[in-house]
Amino acid sequence: MTKLSLLETEIGIKEIKDFFERSLAENLDLLRVSAPLFVTKESGINDNLNGVERPVGFDIRSIGKEVEIVQSLAKWKRVALKRYGFREGKGLYTDMNAIRRDEDLDAIHSVYVDQWDWERIIRKDERTIETLMDAVQKIYSAILATEQYIGASFAKLDFFLPEKIHFITSEDLLQQYPEKSPKEREHEITKQYGAVFIIGIGDELSDGKRHDGRSPDYDDWSLNGDILLWYPVLDRAIEISSMGIRVAEDSLLAQLKKVGCEERLKYPYHQDVLNQNLPYTIGGGIGQSRLCMMLLEKKHIGEVQASVWAEDTLEEKDLELL
Repeated sequence: MTKLSLLETEIGIKEIKDFFERSLAENLDLLRVSAPLFVTKESGINDNLNGVERPVGFDIRSIGKEVEIVQSLAKWKRVALKRYGFREGKGLYTDMNAIRRDEDLDAIHSVYVDQWDWERIIRKDERTIETLMDAVQKIYSAILATEQYIGASFAKLDFFLPEKIHFITSEDLLQQYPEKSPKEREHEITKQYGAVFIIGIGDELSDGKRHDGRSPDYDDWSLNGDILLWYPVLDRAIEISSMGIRVAEDSLLAQLKKVGCEERLKYPYHQDVLNQNLPYTIGGGIGQSRLCMMLLEKKHIGEVQASVWAEDTLEEKDLELL
């Protein structure tokens, strides 16, 4: 049974979002900006995710163009940093809302996606694992502070996050659990440490397989990863953030070639990366509803966001869906 009433839940959601947002902005030196809900199909700005998800699109009659609801803002943020005149070491964050109609719905997946998208300018010589790990630690610090804050507001809630986050590469994780699937590896390592960042997602590992899919044209596959937290309520690992240092001109070409997507080079965004017209950046997304779900100890993401669910989910008696 849920520990909080519906009203307490709504209050808790607001307090978590406000507090975490401030902490994230302070830790990473970010400024909040507005962001688009949709972009033109011809721009190449939309995120292709794993390459199989169908974006939701529609036409705008008055301008005669096809647009797509964003699947993430990975590319848009990098362009915005240049347009707005941000300096090195500074960055932006925004609320990203998306519709992913091909999502397989369960306790942590919804058709409606809400996350904090952030991006910060770095120097080219800062495109390192050390820069990546530093950003991860600052994000995790904001998560820990939010857990302490909301726990002080609602005495019914427990504290379950460890003090430190553990780092491991996807290749080392494969070597540690060679007989297990990538998701099973995530489960084991996150259960052991409580909070884990898996480095290097998208490229092939020594077994010829990928730990997980990643679009080839925003993250550098050797300088990215996922933050995973162990959630005792569901007895499972939950990905709370996907992030990374973005592609430079050489890694963009190499990754597009690996997956046979060189045709994307025709888009303005990709040309700007190749011609070094965009800043070097690091960025990612952090799930708003997932963070609220975990810190408020809910069993289903539908208890912290209003969406559409299958009938059997709606009929579950121990869930209080919004």
